[in-house]
Amino acid sequence: QMAASSSGSRWFYSADSPRSSPRLTTRKSQQQQPPPPAAPSSPATAARGQQQTGTPGHSIRKVTLTKPTFCHHCTDFIWGLIGYQCEVCSFMSHEKCLKHVKTLCSCMAPNLVQVPVSHCFTSPGHYKKKFCSVCRRQLEDSPAFRCCRSCELHVHIDCASFACSDCRKCHHDGHQDLETCHHQWREGNLSSSTRCEVCKKSCGSSEVLSGMRCEWCGITAHAACYFMLTPECTFGKLSTIILPPNCVRLCCPSFNKVHCFRILESLQPEQGTDEDDEATPLGDVHSSPDSSKQILKIFDGDDAVKRNQFRIISVPRIAKNEEVVEAALRAYYIPDDSKDYQLQTLTQQVLASEDFINRNGDVDNGKPFSVFRESVPEAWVIRFKAKDSEIIKIYPGWLKLGVAYISIKINKESIVQAVTKKVLQQLGQEKENQDSFHLVEVLMGGKQVQRTVLPAEELMFSRLQDIRKTSVRQMIQTRFYIEKVTASVVQNNLLVSGLPQELPLEEYSNILEHQLHIKTDLVSVSRVYPGQGNKLNMLFLKMQLDKVCQLFKKLRSRAQISTHIILTNNKHHEKIPQKSCPLLVFVNPKSGGLKGRELLHSFRKLLNPHQVFDLANGGPLPGFHTFHQIPNFRILVCGGDGTVGWVLGVLEEIRRKLACSEPAAAILPLGTGNDLARVLRWGAGYSGEDPYSILLSVDESERVLMDRWTILLDAQEAVGDGPDSISEPEPPKIIQMSNYCGIGIDAELSLDFHQAREEEPGKFNSSLHNDTDYLPIYLLTFSHRYLPHAYQLKMKIKKESFDIPQMFEKLAGFINIISWGSGADLWGSESDGRFVKPRIDDGSLEVVGVTGVVHMGQVQGGLRSGIRIAQGSYFRVTLLKPIPVQIDGEPWIQPPGQIIISAAGPKIHMLRKSKQKQKKQTGSKRDNRVDAAAVNGAGN
Repeated sequence: QMAASSSGSRWFYSADSPRSSPRLTTRKSQQQQPPPPAAPSSPATAARGQQQTGTPGHSIRKVTLTKPTFCHHCTDFIWGLIGYQCEVCSFMSHEKCLKHVKTLCSCMAPNLVQVPVSHCFTSPGHYKKKFCSVCRRQLEDSPAFRCCRSCELHVHIDCASFACSDCRKCHHDGHQDLETCHHQWREGNLSSSTRCEVCKKSCGSSEVLSGMRCEWCGITAHAACYFMLTPECTFGKLSTIILPPNCVRLCCPSFNKVHCFRILESLQPEQGTDEDDEATPLGDVHSSPDSSKQILKIFDGDDAVKRNQFRIISVPRIAKNEEVVEAALRAYYIPDDSKDYQLQTLTQQVLASEDFINRNGDVDNGKPFSVFRESVPEAWVIRFKAKDSEIIKIYPGWLKLGVAYISIKINKESIVQAVTKKVLQQLGQEKENQDSFHLVEVLMGGKQVQRTVLPAEELMFSRLQDIRKTSVRQMIQTRFYIEKVTASVVQNNLLVSGLPQELPLEEYSNILEHQLHIKTDLVSVSRVYPGQGNKLNMLFLKMQLDKVCQLFKKLRSRAQISTHIILTNNKHHEKIPQKSCPLLVFVNPKSGGLKGRELLHSFRKLLNPHQVFDLANGGPLPGFHTFHQIPNFRILVCGGDGTVGWVLGVLEEIRRKLACSEPAAAILPLGTGNDLARVLRWGAGYSGEDPYSILLSVDESERVLMDRWTILLDAQEAVGDGPDSISEPEPPKIIQMSNYCGIGIDAELSLDFHQAREEEPGKFNSSLHNDTDYLPIYLLTFSHRYLPHAYQLKMKIKKESFDIPQMFEKLAGFINIISWGSGADLWGSESDGRFVKPRIDDGSLEVVGVTGVVHMGQVQGGLRSGIRIAQGSYFRVTLLKPIPVQIDGEPWIQPPGQIIISAAGPKIHMLRKSKQKQKKQTGSKRDNRVDAAAVNGAGN
């Protein structure tokens, strides 16, 4: 139910400035008042026009409450049966709080945007205790875009098209030249324990959308307090590991954030996109009405009609024409005056019908009039009333002239060139060459910001009419900027794979010219990485970037050439602060079940998304190439031991091409073994810790050295017929090793376990689950089907030879770290006069064996240790028959031949978690013993 004034006007809330006391005014009185002055004390209001300065713009109405409701301003429960609600964004408030409200209505949010930046939404899902940033309603009961991948925006599916393009500015697009970064505020979805940075009182709530949070540094404040903070953002506790946005420059006008952030999972069309979505009823106002109300389908233009995207409103069967138009504008979050709009009936034959609501013949001095007659359709289109002249706003862009916008009056004969001349005159730039400036039309869409340079001879008035005819909402989201034409050519990096190796640079250009049918002067090859999957990096000019990418996509679809396109960016490494050490994050989304993908989303929000890389999209090389000019950076690898070895292997091969040739690496364990992570105190696995705390631990970690080993696998002869036969010898290959190399029973068990996991991956997605349930079962099964026999191999350590079968039955392997087989202590902690205490940086490998399956089970259970054989830095193993081999957890069957193990050159730098950040061990005694040995034996 709704209570209105005797005159039928809706109540609107306004204030002269953010610091002044607001007042309630009717729409009619608000139009007669002069626009309030600007408020320079608030950095957020600087981008608003003078007309909207300090005006939240809510359309407040008194409502009767039917369920428990909380105030969006003070977050307290509203006692009694009466509340005050905004008809547009459902903002709810006490009567006593109305005069203190500073929160802006969703329809006015585009006025706060200084630099339009589009969002990058995830797939729809169900999420509890989250609220839509557009309509302020809870997401729990309906599907929603989870949120933007780079900020904390949450929206319903049907609200996504109304989301404001106010995402984080993660890079510069060539028009910006700022040395400092300002806070970027996002409202709501704060926990109830959040405190205001200004008044130190609670500013969060789990019941309503309230409070403000900076997307970069994370500080929180009330909506009435945040403008008191200094505008500069220091990035908080993560300032030393964040890549500042002003250090990244990326010019890609036709690419959305999916391409800019190298997001693989959204390259396919998402469900719930604008092309497939059909708007749904919104809130109580648009719910199923009683018999005294009528449901209407409202389209906002020709484009919505073609897509069959409409909004549903319900109005009284006998209502004023102005009220019906107002309800239609509210449904599309359009804050304009309803007198400038009219409703046109939708017919199947033509859209240019003359049956309008609000036409002069139907309005009888503002008396109620039934708009629902017989034969009148229930589908309507919002149209803007034709005028002879209009006033448009022109924003000065990055000319740094200290004004928000310039108002220019145009008529049907006004062309873009004349508008540009008037703007320069009002800006005091009439002496400048007019040809050096152009007008740019910017569509501030929530999913993509589109820029279009307007031709000088185009009619400006016709341009506005075409936009409004397509969509009146699109006109609200469209801005016009005046910008200075620059002669500089901006280049973008495009990483391409699948081309032949070891060719001169000019040959690559010839291949591209032949395959893509483009001239060689449009593309320049800057860097080649021959050892990493035939990957080739090329620089394209900005104007040819879109065309070249389209050609590559066509070639990939026709399979003429294997290509993999990854858009990288240019770093202004000279702008990085001296004390800053940006963190390069690699995440394997396939590790740890779905935890890898969740971490990928979390790190993109906490850090700059340009420093977070998905290993499923091109591997580690795009990240290293992006950071190749940064003088000092660190690495965080989120994955298992195999993922860590993969990243470290790529680092070894391209180390000489990096400005920081020795970056230290930290580990977030997501695999099943995670032995290296245990030694470096990062734990046995990820169990849902706060990603923010993980980043703080990485920032406070200490550098240690670790040996890196090279293993040469040389199969010298083929094997005859048999169950384990190999038709022909494999070519020699080199593998890098960090943890251990297992030969014999250890590798055979790992191979069986690996094959079982490939067949049923859902049963092996937890390290603890594998250790407690599946590993003992596999040990028992392996012991029952195992027939005792000695693997035929010989080993040579420097000049001393060993005949392995004469010493004991089975060889476990060569270990570089003290954790083996998911935390087992294979070497043992007992002192031995024959061998020195092992360290991860001592330049030696430890050779350990076991006597059989029972012995291995005892080692896994922490009851015994292995048999110590030798220590050394060079090993040659001769295989006399096929034998299982595993390196850092990756098993296979190795044919007869030679295995040569030697040091890989310089030691690598790793990051070890500091003791004060290490949590108490709650696992088994085996994990506790391995961790204690790591603390005492790891090198510094």
